[in-house]
Amino acid sequence: MLERLSELRKERKWSLQETADQLGIAKSTYAGYESGYRLPSLQSLSQIADLFQTSVDYILGRTEDSLAEHSVIEITELLDSNEKVLSLDGVLLSKEELADFVAFVRVKRGLKS
Repeated sequence: MLERLSELRKERKWSLQETADQLGIAKSTYAGYESGYRLPSLQSLSQIADLFQTSVDYILGRTEDSLAEHSVIEITELLDSNEKVLSLDGVLLSKEELADFVAFVRVKRGLKS
């Protein structure tokens, strides 16, 4: 588990502090998970899996497939698709709203760098 947590974090180029902040925990707590000094609760383990978009089984080393329970959808492909649509609060997103969402996420990621 320890190696998987570190690998997942480093793949995303996140610091210990950034990861802990996203989980809403202290840096020392998350560092303890990676070092083996602490074990996460079941709830924390589930939150970590959600954050890294993987399964608890992958984190625990029970499977080698990091995307075992997730299928990846490239949002930008939805801009040109008429087959799949997204909604928010029960209202379909327009192509313009979807493009705005993509732009927002890109800007936010740029600010983090």
